[in-house]
Amino acid sequence: CISSRLPRSFPAVPILQALLYKPLTPSVIPCVFHFRASPSTKISSRFCFWIKPRVPPQDFNIFRAGFSANFTAMTGSSSKQSSSVYDFTVKDIRGNDVDLSIYKGKVLLIVNVASQCGLTNSNYTELNGVYTKYKDQGLEILAFPCNQFGGEEPGDNAQIAEVACSRFKAEFPIFDKVEVNGSNAAPIYKFLKSSKGGLLGDGIKWNFTKFLVDKDGNVVDRYAPTTSPLSIEKDVKKLLGLLDSLKQQHIIPSLLVK
Repeated sequence: CISSRLPRSFPAVPILQALLYKPLTPSVIPCVFHFRASPSTKISSRFCFWIKPRVPPQDFNIFRAGFSANFTAMTGSSSKQSSSVYDFTVKDIRGNDVDLSIYKGKVLLIVNVASQCGLTNSNYTELNGVYTKYKDQGLEILAFPCNQFGGEEPGDNAQIAEVACSRFKAEFPIFDKVEVNGSNAAPIYKFLKSSKGGLLGDGIKWNFTKFLVDKDGNVVDRYAPTTSPLSIEKDVKKLLGLLDSLKQQHIIPSLLVK
């Protein structure tokens, strides 16, 4: 979908010129036309038929031949779209590759962490508590250090691990330090943000933004940095199926009494 990068309506001729990396023939230049992008607009071979420009067939065929490869080169888009967090490989705190498909069937809480933030103590303490309580039930917390907010994660990976594991006794996995916003944002974070936008846009606002992922790898919720990990415990239990189990435990005794 291109609607997040381009205006709702824009002249197509400059776009065609850019996509082909060369000027179009004079017969195309006078033919200015527009098409609209929307959240449901998809770029595919059918795009060529949607816009229906009044240009000679030979020029239109040039565009069709060059469109796919050049659009990908310009935007960084790919015809293969990631559908879940399981499609990504990240690096752990020691620099080893971790295929996130190893977490299939788990509920994930993904958090961008920092060691020197005003939210650090409370979030690490509560994340530890939630993890200890539900790790055997199928919860995994994935922590990604990030230094983009106030420079509050300045250390290298060894220093970050020392703070997280020694000072805060974190038992959940800590990954390689990443960027979560901008052109250098980690692919996993581009996916998370596109799956669940924030209140004022998709960008991560501060340290300890949280994403909740279900057992199928779908992003189901996003929480602000100030949202306490303990306050989302009910959502975690729901995805783990623990709320249903509790309901059954209450229903069966009540039936026996009757």
